[in-house]
Formats: sequence, C-alpha cells, structure tokens
Amino acid sequence: MTLLAPTETALPENVFQDFFRAYQADPVGSKYRKRLAEVAVNNGRSLVIDFDDLIAFDPVLARNVVNHPDDFFVHAGSAATSQMRVEDPEYAEQVGRIIVRFRRLPEKRALRKIGAEDLMKLALVEGIVVRTGQVRPMIVKAVFRCRKCGELSRQDQTGDLLRGPGPICASCKQQSGWDLIEDQCVFKNTQEARVQERPEDLPPGMLPRYLDVRLDDDLVDTARPGDRVALTSVVRAEKQYAGEKGKLRTFNLYLEANFVDVVGKETEIVEITLEDEKKIIEASKHPFVHRNLIMSLAPSIYGYDEIKEGILYLLFAGVAKRLPDGVNIRGDLNCLIVGDPGTAKSQLLQYVSRIAPRGLYTSGRGTTAAGLTAAVLREKTGGMVLEAGALVLADKGVACIDELDKMRPDDRVAIHEALEQQTVSVAKGGIVATLNARAAVLAAANPSLGRYEPHRNINENINLPVTILSRFDLIFLVKDLPDPDSDSEMSSHILQLHRARHGSEEAPFQPDFLRKYISYAKRIIPVLTPEAVKELQDFYLKMRGTTGREAAVAITPRQLEALVRLSEARARAFLRDQVTVEDAKSAVKIMTYALLDVGVDVKTGKIDIDTIMTGRPATVRDTLGRVIDIVRELERETGDVDEKILIAAIVDKNKVTDGEARRFVGQLIKEGMLYSPKEGRLKRTSS
Repeated sequence: MTLLAPTETALPENVFQDFFRAYQADPVGSKYRKRLAEVAVNNGRSLVIDFDDLIAFDPVLARNVVNHPDDFFVHAGSAATSQMRVEDPEYAEQVGRIIVRFRRLPEKRALRKIGAEDLMKLALVEGIVVRTGQVRPMIVKAVFRCRKCGELSRQDQTGDLLRGPGPICASCKQQSGWDLIEDQCVFKNTQEARVQERPEDLPPGMLPRYLDVRLDDDLVDTARPGDRVALTSVVRAEKQYAGEKGKLRTFNLYLEANFVDVVGKETEIVEITLEDEKKIIEASKHPFVHRNLIMSLAPSIYGYDEIKEGILYLLFAGVAKRLPDGVNIRGDLNCLIVGDPGTAKSQLLQYVSRIAPRGLYTSGRGTTAAGLTAAVLREKTGGMVLEAGALVLADKGVACIDELDKMRPDDRVAIHEALEQQTVSVAKGGIVATLNARAAVLAAANPSLGRYEPHRNINENINLPVTILSRFDLIFLVKDLPDPDSDSEMSSHILQLHRARHGSEEAPFQPDFLRKYISYAKRIIPVLTPEAVKELQDFYLKMRGTTGREAAVAITPRQLEALVRLSEARARAFLRDQVTVEDAKSAVKIMTYALLDVGVDVKTGKIDIDTIMTGRPATVRDTLGRVIDIVRELERETGDVDEKILIAAIVDKNKVTDGEARRFVGQLIKEGMLYSPKEGRLKRTSS
C-alpha cells in the first residue's frame, strides 16, 4: 500500500504535532493545546479534531486520514500522547494513550451507498439508532502464565478471538499450556449498535437498510434507540460462515466508529444559516403571515383551511413543561382526522411527514404494537436487546399514523401511553425499560360504516375506543357532501394540477423554507400573558357554566390544556415570545370548530364532551339510568321483568321509538347491567 507523504520529508506524527501546536495559535496557546488541557481537566481519554481544521492545515494529511485511517489514527494518537506529556505530564502518565477522534468530515456517505470501494476508509454516515446492545469489556492486552515455569507472557489482542502466546514457552523452552490471568489483563468497553437509514433519505418504495456499528471506550452508551447520529467510522468487512462448510466468498459490512455525533438529542436538526434566519424573520413580519403559512401547507390539496390551521399548530407545537414535583406536561398536540373515503387524508399525512423537521409516516393496516413502540429481540450472543419502533424513532417530531381504525385492537392499545405520557414502556424478556416518544401524533381514520352518519355520535361512527379518542386535542371531521359551488372549484383545481403537473408555485413558502421556518420557530418559548389567561379562563368557565350539575359536560380540563398548547403554537407561528389575546381567541375558535363537529350530542345538538371522553352523551346516560329505574320498579312487583312489558314502559315514559327502546335494553345487557335468567325475562345484575 503506497501512502501519500504529508510533506516531502516530515513524518506524519511530526506533522500532527505541528498541527496541535500551531493551529489557531494565540499567546495563551493553540486551539488543540487548549482542548488537550480540557481533556486532562475532565479526565477524558480522547481528543476531538474538527476535520475542516485539518484540511485547512494540510490537505494531503487530511486525505491520508480518510484513505488510510488505521495507519494515521496511530500517528495522530502518538502525536496527541506526546503533546499531552508536554501539557500535563502527570495526567499523561496516568491515562497512557490519548485516542484521536475526527468529526465533521466534509463529505457525507449515504448508508445504502456504502460498498466495496469504501472498505478500510473513513466515512461520515448518518442514520437513526434502532438498537443498542449490552456494554461488554474486551481484552486489549492479555496476560498468560506458563503452567510449567510460572513465567508471565503479555500478548496484544486484535480481532474477535483470544490468541495465546503459542505452544512453546519462551522462558522454559518447553511445550506447555497457558492460564489467562484476568486481573492483570487490560480491558476496554465495547458495544454493538445498529443504525438504519433516516425516513427522509429513503428512496420511494425501498426498504430501509441498516449497518451494525461497533463502539468502544468513551463512545459506548453515547446514543440510544431513537437518536439520530452522524458517525465518523471506518468501513470494515467480516467473514461469513456457512455452517460446517467453511467461509463464504461474501463478507458482511460493518462500521467501526471513531466519533459519534448525536444530532437527535437537539430539538432542531435542520441547518439554518444566517441568511435563512434573516428571511424567516422578514417573512414573520408580513401582515398576512398566518394566511401564508396555511396556504403553504399541502397547497395541492384543495380547501380544508381549518384542518390545515390545526395541523400547522401541531407542527409548531406548544411548550413542554416539567413541574417542580417531577410531573411532565406535554407540549405536543395530537390531532385526528375522521373522514369519508377519497377526501385526501392520506396525502395530507404524507405531506406533513415530509415537511416536519422530523417526520415519520406509517399505515395502521400493516402496523403492529411492537412496530409502533419497541420490540425485544434476541442477540446473536443469546442476550435480549431493544429495537425502537415508529413512535420512538419519531421522538421530538411528528408521527403520522394512517388507517388508525384498521389496526388490530390489541395493537392499538400500544399508543395509549405515547399519546398522553409521551413514553413507551416495555417489560418483556427480562427487559424493563421506558423510552421517550415525545412525538406529536397526526392520525387519520375512516368511518366504520363507510361514510360518516350525521345522526350518529362519533363513537358510533368510528371503530376506535373512547380511551384513544379522548387523548386527541383536536378531532376534525371531513365529510364528502355534494355542493355545486365547492365541487366546481375543487374539480377545476384538480384538473389544473393534472394539466400543469405542478401546483406549489401558488404557495407563498416553498417546502424547504417552511421546514426551516417551523424549526426556527420551535426555538422560541412563548409565555402566556395575563390577558390571554383571562380569555382562556372566561371561555372555559362559560362552557362549564352552560350546564347544570346533572346536565351534559361541555368541556373538561383536558381541553383547557389543549387550548394552552394551541395558543403557544400560534404565538410561535408569529415568532412571538408572548401569547397574546389574539392567539387565545384563535385557539378557542379552532377548538370550538372541532367540538361542533364531533363533541356534539346529535339528539340535542348541544356540545357534550362526554361523546368523546366516555363515548356516551349525557342524554343517553340519563335515558339508560331511567331504564334501570323502570326495571327496579317492575322487579318489586314480579321479581323479574317481562321484556315486552319493559319495552312498552320505556316507550311510554321516555317518548322514544320501539327500536330505540330495544337498543337501550341491548346496550345495558351488553354492558352487564341487565341479564336474562330465562328467555323473555330480564333482571338487574345487582339489586
């Protein structure tokens, strides 16, 4: 192998020493001498080099590091160790050897493009950590004792298998066995992880690819499932075995990490330049910035202004709070769109997953509980390991779940905890863990009867339990109703899209700019003003005051918290650090719009939040209570009740039809309040 010489005469180790001493030097010292001093203060073992500094100092040396990392890591480590002996001789003696780590390589390599041409070279690879294994100590320097003469032999170890000194002892010159003296061996920590392609990097219709990563020393446990990472690593290959037949000609690729940059721990992963920042602030000062933002969200989908406004607030999100007693209050909004088939719900969800700074799309039809939350898998070595699911991978982003109603009920319960607590708890295979799933959830569902029936309540129209419905801050209804004016405009819009083959020119903000705008806005932490607090409180008390003690409940504290989140999200949309009265009024307006569609008792036409919270409006609850009272009265006379007499009594006293009376009785039997001791007779389960 021929290496490029950094200069005509200088050795690589000397050039690295010059780099550490001279790069960005001032009277106090150079940039990397200061970093070495910090390493000593923090009891660290590794010196991090910014690769663009190395390119600026010596491009040939930088190229050699990329092309021949194994050799030049040794040169860099020797130079750093020598320099540490100058900076802090005592610490240099204590730590032994300094490890040099390189970050921010100029060229990123797509994970799916890694191949034979990258072998034994340094590459920067980005992805999501989906699995991390146990931290295990590995022998670096083994100490063996001869069984015959007791002489010690030290052996440096490389590769996966432990190697002994050989059959003949160098001291007694006899053929002997060896004992490993573990307490005198030198170990280092190692860990295996798996990195998968990011959803936004995935070509359409392709399965995500992954690579195993080996971490050692201070890199272990720097990333956990769900974190987005940029790995500076050496691409290596290991042999494949075919059972007893021996070695195959094909090899498995893996990455040996040199540096792990965890970008997933930051709220923000979109790079925003000073020029972008200037444009964002300028756009926020436009008098119609709110309208521009709504028009820029899925411009190819006609109409749905209120729904797009709600989704916009979901993208900006409210402010998460941690109270002094340790209770967390989520800032992310959850939104559900229930609509007739063919109303562009799926397109809207897919657009949001692309526009969100960190978005992930999945369809309920092909999703399991483990796929949504986390799976427990068995490692090659026999141990158990966690693999992150969709909600964990969407941490600090938006998880778009389509066809939520098509999921199996036992899989669907997995999202209960994620919707409210924003965590995923796992207790399987000896692993008990809680992972973060701080994601806003945007879900879509179809009505259970094909089309939404306006004379039925939400729980009768959709195949979802109330425990899930009640955890959504906003539930929007999309009805496909014939309307000559609306149909004419929509058909013109669709046909124009097909004719021109593009439609985003009319959007005030292009998708890339909108993503940067949202990312920038999420840095702002808006605070409620006293006027905004009064506005929200007045609305809450007014809604609670519309009902008597026994009547329907129009709103609950859960909706009040949602109003706060909506107000904070709107303030962020305007890049304001204070929540104004206008923000509070807009939040009230969008909440009222959502409640008027789904939180309404269809019989009375009044807002009744129990239709969402319990699946049963107050009028139905009261009627069922009266049916139980009728059964109680009739039981006093006959012991058990004739079904026909009961139906007639319900029709007479409650002024309902015969069919409705039978439905009420059927519901009470289903819920276990009534039972049939013999055919045609009914009785209460508890008297």
